[in-house]
Amino acid sequence: MNAAIDLAGKLATFSEAWQPRTVSLFNGHDVMVAKLRGDYHWHVHDDSDDFFLVLAGSLEIDLDDGTTVTLGPGQLYVVPQGMRHRPRAPHEAQIMLIERTGTPNSGHLATAAPRRVI
Repeated sequence: MNAAIDLAGKLATFSEAWQPRTVSLFNGHDVMVAKLRGDYHWHVHDDSDDFFLVLAGSLEIDLDDGTTVTLGPGQLYVVPQGMRHRPRAPHEAQIMLIERTGTPNSGHLATAAPRRVI
């Protein structure tokens, strides 16, 4: 890959919420973009952290300990592995995620969004 990746351009290719798209690979990890709207369900990743970087809009991440992390453009948060959490976006948020390739976004393969590469 010799060209820069245009994240806004990649985000413009789809409209579905909560359906990450892989835009690059990095040391065995998928670098993904996603659009988020509304509430996602509570879930946990038992064997990996969950990385969120907001590109546009705002994102709230409710944590099992009762706290809520609020992120705006240019802000990131890493949910530690084993921490139950629920991301939500009252209005559309555009984010970047980095996860080990094969990590289910929902915490479980049976409910995960399929891996899509764009």
